[in-house]
Amino acid sequence: MKNKNSYILLFLTFFTCLSQAQDKRPNILFVFTDDHAPHAIGAYNGWLKSVNPTPNIDQLASQGMLFENSFCSNSICGPSRAVILSGKHSHKNGFMNNGNSFDWNQQIFPKILRGTGYQTALYGKSHLKGRPQGFDDWAVLPGQGLYYNPDMIFPNGRRRVDGYCTDVVTDLAVDWLKEKRDADRPFVMMVQHKAPHRNWMPALRHLNLYDDVNIPEPATLFDRYEDNAPPARFQELEIDRHMDLNYDLFVDLTPEFNQPPSQKRQDRSAWHNMKRMSPEQLRQWRAAYGPKDAAFHEADLEGKDLVRWKFQRYAKNYLRCIKGVDESIGRLRDTLKELDLDENTIVIYSSDQGFYIGDHGWYDKRWMYEESLKMPFIAYWPGVTQAGSRNTMMIQNLDYGQTFLDMAGATIPEDMQGASLVPLLQGKTPANWRKSIYYHYYEYPSVHMVPRHYGIRTERYKLMHFYQFGEEWELYDLETDPDELTNIYGRNEYAQLSFDLKNQLTELQRHYEDDSDISEKPDTWKAEMRGSK
Repeated sequence: MKNKNSYILLFLTFFTCLSQAQDKRPNILFVFTDDHAPHAIGAYNGWLKSVNPTPNIDQLASQGMLFENSFCSNSICGPSRAVILSGKHSHKNGFMNNGNSFDWNQQIFPKILRGTGYQTALYGKSHLKGRPQGFDDWAVLPGQGLYYNPDMIFPNGRRRVDGYCTDVVTDLAVDWLKEKRDADRPFVMMVQHKAPHRNWMPALRHLNLYDDVNIPEPATLFDRYEDNAPPARFQELEIDRHMDLNYDLFVDLTPEFNQPPSQKRQDRSAWHNMKRMSPEQLRQWRAAYGPKDAAFHEADLEGKDLVRWKFQRYAKNYLRCIKGVDESIGRLRDTLKELDLDENTIVIYSSDQGFYIGDHGWYDKRWMYEESLKMPFIAYWPGVTQAGSRNTMMIQNLDYGQTFLDMAGATIPEDMQGASLVPLLQGKTPANWRKSIYYHYYEYPSVHMVPRHYGIRTERYKLMHFYQFGEEWELYDLETDPDELTNIYGRNEYAQLSFDLKNQLTELQRHYEDDSDISEKPDTWKAEMRGSK
């Protein structure tokens, strides 16, 4: 009997030690936004730094590690999220464009972490359709969601939540930390904001932010795409030709507005959102924009002056939306400190891809050009990341899932296609780290009419293939031409470089098992565009 009791005591001691060891595993707070370009973050030292758009995110970077060469694998909302959850390229996880539906039954990192004892939560934009799996608690926006008084889908049904979307999502996250969190378990919480996605509707408190500021113009605002392949000239995302004064920039916009839009594929979500505003919200909105609209009409602008005005209105609304996100970061971090969780919580900030804030005269994303290919990634890991450090190695959203699993000490499935960033966060420089990244965009025909293309980006060069309309290639030397204005493909002196990069591109496609060049499979593409499999 004595021996039996000794075994029981030994087992309980072992179990207690194991539980204590698990309790010390880090919490993970992953804050993820939509369309936040790195050059609209002060810490990235882009051309928008002078307006100080992100003091809280900048503070996070000063206390952790900022990744300067962080890239997406498919620059569009839903597919980027699917890559992060699955750790697999779009052709492997089945979500290639926003018309698809994500298969939640597949392996994703939250399910794995939950199986190891982590408590998991998701709040905000999912954009993957279906009910999220792998989370102890969740509340997501239907589709793109609304900025004001959004509907939210909860496990027990859908309901309207009054308020500004960024604040609503932050409230849900703070409430979970304070009221729903299991103090005996580590957690991973994903806070996914709609902002600063189109139509760039700011919080009421920010409607007049930047009114007295002239936002710096990008050097390429009036790019004419003279050295690009034809796709760059036949898109539908120019501030000049495609940004609607009313539906995109809110000029004279009211719930009663009934003028036809200026383009066929017009996003009218701002107008629809205004119909849900309360009388007081509408009053404050028109009080802010009414005088600005009157000044615009009085100026009677045309040509480049009109483009410049549209850029200013757009850029200010975009940055106003980011201000709400930055405040959310501050509030979430304050909550962690209030609950004595800050010393054992990894805080990561990222966005689903980059964005054009007038760069090349554009808005939106999709392209493999730098402004939409690059995405922010900033990580604060107390006791691990060196404060204020900057990493220049090439990473992708493909790596996030494996990184979270590695941080938690969980087993990483062999079929995940990325690489854990933990060694980089520890300040190491792995000898076998990637020297190039692979990209593949599929969503055409669709909004903005950016053709399907794939490509390779190395530390210096970028080769892109627009395979849908014949053999259209672009090649850039990013060291001498960071704005990608001079396409050197087809020049005799770069023939060997083109040959070598094509071979490297083929090797990457083989490595990732991507045989999804659907230019030769029109029937398959049509089915995918309908969202079927």
